[in-house]
Amino acid sequence: MSLTQSSCPINPWSLITALSLSLGLVSIPLIAPVFAQEQRIRTLTVSGEGVVTIPTTQTQVQLGVEVLGKTAEEVQTEAARRTNAVIELLRSRNVEKLETTGIRLNPTYSYTNNQQRLTGYSATNTVSFKLKTENVGSLLDDAVKAGATRIDGVSFVASDAEINAAQQQALKLATQEAERQANAVLGALNLTRREIIGIQINNASPPVPMPVMYKADAMVAAAPPTPVVGGEQQVRASVTLQISY
Repeated sequence: MSLTQSSCPINPWSLITALSLSLGLVSIPLIAPVFAQEQRIRTLTVSGEGVVTIPTTQTQVQLGVEVLGKTAEEVQTEAARRTNAVIELLRSRNVEKLETTGIRLNPTYSYTNNQQRLTGYSATNTVSFKLKTENVGSLLDDAVKAGATRIDGVSFVASDAEINAAQQQALKLATQEAERQANAVLGALNLTRREIIGIQINNASPPVPMPVMYKADAMVAAAPPTPVVGGEQQVRASVTLQISY
């Protein structure tokens, strides 16, 4: 008995297909998975602002001693003596955040016929502190009597605790305002609000102190205590919400 070779050629791709079917490895690459497609999310972005008004109960003061004289040693010594007297007074009144803000010693000149001539020296020492506004007027008068010759600035501020509480309240108001805007827009368009997917706090900074200027020589001439009246400050915050619908 003899074996006869088939005249039909064997297709290698047919063998691969048959092998794949036998092993259960059939795949259909032309059908893309549905879950691979990203679903588009529609969002609405709104911003709200909250403003809280609080009273200023404390006053930030910067005052100093300025002395003129013939020699640098003379004016520096006298400025130090007067400054020490002023600082002792401030400490006795239990002021807060007392610190030295400047120490300067400069020559002074006169000009005659376009010629410069040294006439002496000027020494200036400055300090700053914070105190309850109701106690500042009498303290400024006493500081001038102790040797202060300059009041460079007076500004009104709220206490740290009041500012922190106002910042939290302003953030709440800003968030509520942003939500009201979102609800109004989506309601007008008959759209259904879903979830908040983004929150951004844009601004919740403390208020800027309210500056007021005084002159020391004017206070010396005034017999009654110097009146110091505070005011109000506004604490602002802004919140941005991103809401899906």
